[in-house]
Amino acid sequence: MLRIHNSLTGRKEVFRPIEDGHVGLYVCGMTVYDYCHLGHARAMVVFDVVQRYLRALGYRVTYVRNITDIDDKIIARADELGESMGVVTRRFTEAMYEDADAMGCRRPDREPRATANVDAMQALIQRLIDAGYAYVSEHGDVYFAVARFPDYGQLSGERLSDLREGARVESGEGKTDAADFALWKAAKPGEPSWPSPWGEGRPGWHIECSAMATNELGERFDIHGGGLDLKFPHHENEIAQSEAACGHGWVNYWLHNGHVRIDGEKMAKSLGNFFTVRDILAQYPAEVVRYFLVASHYRGPLNYTLEALANARSSLERFYRALRGLPWGEPSGGEAEAARFHEAMQDDFNTPEALAVLFDLAREVNRQREAGDERTAAGLAARLRELGGLLGLLGDDPERFLKSGTGASGLDDPTVEAMVAERTQARKDREFERADALRDQLQAAGIILEDGPEGTSWRRV
Repeated sequence: MLRIHNSLTGRKEVFRPIEDGHVGLYVCGMTVYDYCHLGHARAMVVFDVVQRYLRALGYRVTYVRNITDIDDKIIARADELGESMGVVTRRFTEAMYEDADAMGCRRPDREPRATANVDAMQALIQRLIDAGYAYVSEHGDVYFAVARFPDYGQLSGERLSDLREGARVESGEGKTDAADFALWKAAKPGEPSWPSPWGEGRPGWHIECSAMATNELGERFDIHGGGLDLKFPHHENEIAQSEAACGHGWVNYWLHNGHVRIDGEKMAKSLGNFFTVRDILAQYPAEVVRYFLVASHYRGPLNYTLEALANARSSLERFYRALRGLPWGEPSGGEAEAARFHEAMQDDFNTPEALAVLFDLAREVNRQREAGDERTAAGLAARLRELGGLLGLLGDDPERFLKSGTGASGLDDPTVEAMVAERTQARKDREFERADALRDQLQAAGIILEDGPEGTSWRRV
């Protein structure tokens, strides 16, 4: 039985969907004004694993991830680049798809864009005004009155008195309380805007997700996910405005993935330790990056180091060496390992424990091969691929993965193959010094040779 740590209650709970057999999952997506960074990559991969595993349990999943294509940051970036907002958002949306596809993330079932849902946002804002939870300022801005929603802080634990301490209403803001947040922003010269009952303007960030999630999944749905940095104020404000509008609970389970750190420090552009996904993918195979992201529990902090990526590569090599040379086929055997794998995943998507089970299974594949039982080994290898696939791993051809890269000295595949063939001939001719010299030369270039009954295979390290 699947158990999920619910950020709303702070405890692990048995997952019970609202509709039998169906899960509504909404995840906060990218604000498309720049390339995806490692924090975005973690959220993408974490919730890709979540939706994969929910489907594996037999659920029909409606996976919704929004695209924020109107925002202060987007407007500022468009001004900086001297381009229209549409050109900027299209470019970085395509870049997001490229990065997510490279890491093996499946596309969401639905991907609403903020600019296509302004009418729904205005309708939600009007409901809040009519219900007395929002007010229109003299400047045409619309604010949510936090003090009128008694359950504010239920997700984050933030108290209204603490939010007010040291805060003040800036001149010209039109707020009645420093803790209130904008639902609609009056138009400023040169900024994109839409007509509304309160004058030209554009939506606030928080109302966007409330409107899009409700529009796609209804006024109550199962799971809302996102990064821990969104817990407050974004998700707290989503809950307040959504529940104020509908008059009941909005989301049953909240999932938050942890922060990314770089060598133990918080990732930040100001610290010079900021990495985009494409920076990393230029140096490491995408599956290595994905393995690194799933090797830690999603709720904990993730520390990015070169050593961690090297370990991820080494771990994947162990799996692919076990799979090497075995045919693709139907899984057989490994039922005990499969049961342990699912036990780990049903305990709040515990991917580190699930990976530990896969290592046990890989060792059993190797043991059967060493014993000469290729048929049993092939069935177990298929089981390994099947379970790895639930994490988005082990779908590559073993030969391609193990030979990927260029090695320490930049030797390409044809050069390596020629040197391996030359060494094989030298051994046949009993020129052992020449054969050993070629082996040492390849090893220095990051090429490991493995001699076996069927000849010599090689891999990169």
